[in-house]
Amino acid sequence: MVITMTNDSDTSSNTARTWFITGSSQGLGRALAITALDRGDRVAATARRTESVADLVDRYPGQAIALELDVRDESAAHRAVEHTLAAFGRIDVVANIAGYGLFGAVEEATDAQARAIFDTNVFGPLNVLRATLPVLRGQRSGHVLQGSSLYGQSAHPGVGLLAAGKYALEGLSDALAAEIAPLGVKVTLIEPGYMETGFLSHLVFAAPTPDYDPTVRAVHSSLGELPPEAFIDPARVAAAVVTAVDAKHPPLRLALGRAAEDGIRRTLAARVRELDGWTDVARSVDVAPAPQGA
Repeated sequence: MVITMTNDSDTSSNTARTWFITGSSQGLGRALAITALDRGDRVAATARRTESVADLVDRYPGQAIALELDVRDESAAHRAVEHTLAAFGRIDVVANIAGYGLFGAVEEATDAQARAIFDTNVFGPLNVLRATLPVLRGQRSGHVLQGSSLYGQSAHPGVGLLAAGKYALEGLSDALAAEIAPLGVKVTLIEPGYMETGFLSHLVFAAPTPDYDPTVRAVHSSLGELPPEAFIDPARVAAAVVTAVDAKHPPLRLALGRAAEDGIRRTLAARVRELDGWTDVARSVDVAPAPQGA
């Protein structure tokens, strides 16, 4: 692939950026696209079906392009990047938002279900990164937004496979951030709580096993009973993400919503307590230094 770009070495909050957004047809991806377009930025809105984002092109002529992209297809990611560069000349923000949820006990998930969610939620972002990072590296600037969630730091019964993909995304992003920071490229993991995006209605479910009813099914029931105020507005999440993109020193992790922040704090505190409680055992495996004078 031949990559063309402008000579600009960086952009600021006062300069129009070019966004490459996956999952732009709904939820946070669409909210991000609209927020960016409303502030005068340019957006390559990608989705599996271009008709689902065609209205953005009509509403924001010259600012938005609609591109077909199934993130599971690496060649499609490269084609979408080529079209973006042809239209806008550069890419400043890559937003890996496309993904979905699988609900069920770890044992209940079939091999096909497990592989399918990893294909979209882990290998999908990898495909997009392989296509976009050469552009950002060449510019020596840019920002990668990784669509994680509170399940990237914490898990409960029923979300094992969903959390596994988010944990994987967070691990590779920790390494990625250190790898590309010297090249002028930033990384932020977006960790929202439950959003008003039909989260529960869009879940894929594993076939139930009665032994897991007291845990997995009980959790699903409790999620269905959450009050409306427990779900955060994607537009507010998008505005918060843009604030991070505008920051001179953006966070590596951005927890959004009280449920996400409180849940992640509880998880991290529990890990530290357990680590403290097992310090003696942890250090017992170290090789003791040789006595002085021996």
